[in-house]
Amino acid sequence: MDQTKARLYLCTDARKDRGDFADFVAAAFAGGVDIIQLRDKNIDAAEELEYLEILRSVADQHARLWAVNDRADIGSLTGAPVFHVGQTDLPVASARTLLGPAAVIGLSTHTTEHVDAALAANDLNYFCVGPVWATPTKPGRAAVGTLLLRYAAARSAATDSELPWFAIGGIDLSNINQVVDAGATRVVVVRAITDANDPTDAAQRLLASLPALG
Repeated sequence: MDQTKARLYLCTDARKDRGDFADFVAAAFAGGVDIIQLRDKNIDAAEELEYLEILRSVADQHARLWAVNDRADIGSLTGAPVFHVGQTDLPVASARTLLGPAAVIGLSTHTTEHVDAALAANDLNYFCVGPVWATPTKPGRAAVGTLLLRYAAARSAATDSELPWFAIGGIDLSNINQVVDAGATRVVVVRAITDANDPTDAAQRLLASLPALG
């Protein structure tokens, strides 16, 4: 799929405690998730490669995208179409050198300065803004609230930027309308789908809350 059309991005662990990773990611893709990133600090590299092979297979069946977090070596080995880094991870330019021109590379942003730098970057394909609300997936990371989303929306408009950006951090069905009201048209979620009894339904409802892209 064309990554510029992605609106719903899911981060999930390997679900080792449930043993349902393949079924879960299939259900999420069936509900309309555009990109699934495997982000699990509790698996080793060999396990990550195994889970990514599963993710790749399911994503291909649904004609959707899948992503690697932080590890450019694993991204390169697996041929991941999407790769994501944080502010203190491998620099984007270095990741680009390792992954090549075809990879879709994204970056986390947490401040107005980060947003400005992302909008001015040459090697980025998307960026994330957050965490909007506190989240257990990023312990110790201060929530930025919706003001930073409004800033990102305003700066994107002022610079006439077409660089996609996603709101991230504690977003679920109870607050997604606040995110949209602040100017976000794309979101990254975790527990809103990973904790859902019906991942397909949860994804469909989240997607229905987002505005259509122009």
